[in-house]
Amino acid sequence: MHLVFDIFQGIGIAAAVGIRPFLPAVATGGLAAADAEIHFNGTDYSFLQSAPFLLACALAAVALALLERRRSAAPGSERGPLEWVLVAAAIAFGALFFAGSLARGGYTAWPGYVGGVICAVVALLATRPLWARVRSRLDASTVQTLPLFVEGAAVLVAVLSVVAPPVGPIALALLVWLLLAGRRREGQKYAGLRILR
Repeated sequence: MHLVFDIFQGIGIAAAVGIRPFLPAVATGGLAAADAEIHFNGTDYSFLQSAPFLLACALAAVALALLERRRSAAPGSERGPLEWVLVAAAIAFGALFFAGSLARGGYTAWPGYVGGVICAVVALLATRPLWARVRSRLDASTVQTLPLFVEGAAVLVAVLSVVAPPVGPIALALLVWLLLAGRRREGQKYAGLRILR
């Protein structure tokens, strides 16, 4: 049963950092440092709850907020180096936290790398197009508040996955549904465009 809960925690945390990487990492690392339903003590992943790691993630979250505020004032700058940094951080954190969740229970960690990458990528693919669609429909003043809601959702998924592990697979299932619904919608849009031709 402990292994199942560790897997569930890993799924939820990896999905959360796939939505937004830095604040969910801070929340999870903070809970681990407080030994609240999770910890990485005595493993190769103890740095995930260390003060330097948490401080670096917090500073990265602040820098991201400032950069996104500036980016929202410059339409058409959705892609670029910032996007790739977020993708890389999400995938790396997903792999590390899932592996750490397994390692702290004394289990083999490497499947966590595979599972963490998969969960983070699903979250990335499900949420990035959704946020882009929502952003395009909001006015300039409202679009600046969107990252706050996204961060809040990601932190909530991370925290709930730690304290109530079954939330992890539920969150992942919702992300898969979002991904499939988004793909279906895109397919219908392209089919409509082909008909118009």
